[in-house]
Amino acid sequence: MHACAPNATPGVPEPLVTPGVGGDFLMNSGRSHPVASCAVPTRPPDVPLPDVLVCRDVSFVRDERVILAPLRWRVRSDERWLVLGANGSGKTTLVRIAAMYEHPSSGDVTVLGERLGRTDVRSLRRRIGYSSAAMSAQIRPELRCSDVVMTAKHAALEPWWHRYDDADRERAVACLDRMRVGGFADRALATLSSGEQQRVLLARTLMNEPGLLLLDEPSARLDLGGREQLVGALAELTTDPDAAPLVLVTHHLDEVPDGMTHVLMLRRGEVVARGPIATTLDAEALSECFEMPLRLERRGDGRWSAWADRPDRRR
Repeated sequence: MHACAPNATPGVPEPLVTPGVGGDFLMNSGRSHPVASCAVPTRPPDVPLPDVLVCRDVSFVRDERVILAPLRWRVRSDERWLVLGANGSGKTTLVRIAAMYEHPSSGDVTVLGERLGRTDVRSLRRRIGYSSAAMSAQIRPELRCSDVVMTAKHAALEPWWHRYDDADRERAVACLDRMRVGGFADRALATLSSGEQQRVLLARTLMNEPGLLLLDEPSARLDLGGREQLVGALAELTTDPDAAPLVLVTHHLDEVPDGMTHVLMLRRGEVVARGPIATTLDAEALSECFEMPLRLERRGDGRWSAWADRPDRRR
């Protein structure tokens, strides 16, 4: 485990951000890294960007098993976070808590300025673009793709639960167009390929012009072609400075689009490393995260590749 900065005075909560020389430092049970300034040019340099997600000492325990150890995490409005870890590391639990579909066992969660437990989560969910395999499985495959997207206006699964107008339908088609599946607006979701379906579900997350996007392993079921099409669609969001802040959960680095700014690495529910992706994601941290020797390469197109370090295969 990498060394981390010692805690402050016992009994006093550790600050999420502590000023340091050359920038701010994020502190956690994992490693600490300097955070580069990403301020919007029109914003005064001494005014911090707003937080869209803050987790303070959040933990999750189920059946006496610790799924998430207490952690602190902050996502700002100009950031795109990669949450990386093996199966069972707590990634999905963390993003479900952030999406207001799970309550932590301890700690505080604030999303878009609203604190979990002190807000109407049904209203708040409409301001969060959330996609996961579990949620996708609840969508009726016979629905038209435009209805799949449009029902996100009310965080619903069926179009007959609420009333919609022509403006809602136009907005849904525009979201489909952005993900390059606008031509399928009137087709049933079930008639599309798995890759096309995932882009429809990604379009659904954009329906309400969300303040935060949370994507839990969106390319998990895809073949190579479908994955590459989805990564291309994601890159349009991660490289767009006007797009909403985004959190992408995965355990495959080859699914990560260019434009991600930060990484949170989990192992068995604990933070291994956290910080700007350029200075945090390296072979050492990745090997610790997955508990095996790994090699890592960042390609010229901004994408990543990782593979097992096999000393017997070295030349």
